[in-house]
Amino acid sequence: EVQLLESGGGVVRPGESLRLACVASGFAFDNYPMAWIRQAPGKAPEWLASISRDTSTTTARGSVRGRFIISRDNAENTVYLQMNTLKAVDTALYYCARVRLDFGGAHDLWGQGTQVTVSA
Repeated sequence: EVQLLESGGGVVRPGESLRLACVASGFAFDNYPMAWIRQAPGKAPEWLASISRDTSTTTARGSVRGRFIISRDNAENTVYLQMNTLKAVDTALYYCARVRLDFGGAHDLWGQGTQVTVSA
């Protein structure tokens, strides 16, 4: 089955950290850039970060740059998102997604999401 499976979410207090993981299966993981996207209730999906297939290039949106770090381990078919100094506004459902450069960077495959809740 072609799928992405996120894990690592949970309920944390402001200032704490989490590391999310996303395990890919059913396709050649190292052939694709990967991304993390989040969606808060009632809001549109918000792209967070992307990483190239060979890990040489990463990008992140300005609001999380310096706090959130994307990485990947191609040997384990896994992409990670290290989230530091979490804030209440980070509360969302977090997805990983496959990036299709041949389709203009479209996110053509998403996981089911893992919930992150930041609350005092």
